[in-house]
Amino acid sequence: MTNTPILVIGASGKVGRRVVANLAAMNRATRPVGRRTALPFDWQDRSNWAQHFAGVETAFVAYYPDLAAPQGADDIAALAEIAKAAGLKRMVLLSGRGESGAVRAENVLRNSGLGYTVLRAAFFNQNFSEGLMYPGVMGGVIALPAGMCAEPFVDVGDIAEIAAFALTDDRHHNQLYELTGPRLLTFADAVAEISAASGRTVTYAPISLDDFHAAMAGEIGPDDATLYTELFRELFDGRNESLTDGVQQALGRSPRDFADYCRGVVRSGGWAEAA
Repeated sequence: MTNTPILVIGASGKVGRRVVANLAAMNRATRPVGRRTALPFDWQDRSNWAQHFAGVETAFVAYYPDLAAPQGADDIAALAEIAKAAGLKRMVLLSGRGESGAVRAENVLRNSGLGYTVLRAAFFNQNFSEGLMYPGVMGGVIALPAGMCAEPFVDVGDIAEIAAFALTDDRHHNQLYELTGPRLLTFADAVAEISAASGRTVTYAPISLDDFHAAMAGEIGPDDATLYTELFRELFDGRNESLTDGVQQALGRSPRDFADYCRGVVRSGGWAEAA
């Protein structure tokens, strides 16, 4: 690949901003975009999508709110068509492990004629410190409809590192990496490790899908609450209770462990009370 700008769609997200940072450390020019950039990128408005791909050969795409959304595959199909017409050579797509809707979007990209790298990631470690579960950690209770299902939590730092290499190294051309961490943990296990590392008392409360929906509707709105409820209905059936070597394949090293993630958040003050 040449040193043309690398487009990063979803550049303010947990993965996207780390992709931008990694590419900057590699002295690669980036074009980070999102809903609040000077030239905004909005999944609800396709009118300027072609402008974002002008002079771009590779792009990282993180879909909002989740590829499991009903319109996800259609949006990726439209994006791939526009990107291909503009001269894009490869798209690196962040996807979700165990999500049937995400697989539909992956297949759209793989059949588009574009080069691709698919990063099919498990539940993020950073959801406990930057995302959906951060308020629960700070409040002392993580309430989820996950039962005692185990998850191979994966670190966003690993995902972003793989994405940066996939955007700049042809060895990752037309690859699908299924990314997990090195251990299976239940959510009860995870909050116990957070408690031990942080000194906070955090507990896990298994709840029903209906109770989860009711709680989330007031926080993120009914539409997103329904999306995540149906996603969790699909995911928390044990389908992801296995480990893969995707990080090892892509990076040649073991994935970061959840305990290391916890220690890093504590060092940065991520779970400290506001002054």
